[in-house]
Amino acid sequence: MSTITFSDAAVLPARPATKLRLTVRGRRVVLALAAVPLAVGIAFAALSGGSAMASGEQVATASFATVTVMPGDTLWSIAEGIAPGADPREVIGDITRLNLLRGGALQIGQELAIPAQYSE
Repeated sequence: MSTITFSDAAVLPARPATKLRLTVRGRRVVLALAAVPLAVGIAFAALSGGSAMASGEQVATASFATVTVMPGDTLWSIAEGIAPGADPREVIGDITRLNLLRGGALQIGQELAIPAQYSE
């Protein structure tokens, strides 16, 4: 069996790791570069978002007729009362969507908005 020996000349010395050092000026440059996207985003939001509010356009508002729920009222009876010639299931669906009702539960004294096509 043979042996291998290494001399000190064959081993490369380990290189010391260099430590990155930022000067005060270097830190300021890095901070400025990091702040540029933030400043651009804020400027874009201010310029594009503010124009919608300052346009001066009038927004159309909708007004609805309302029905107050009385004791014994159901969605079916309200639908038949406001639109006798229409299918009550369609009227109930419209009232439910307009008032964001879940499960059709009503409470006495509750104000229900009536869709415009049935309030005439």
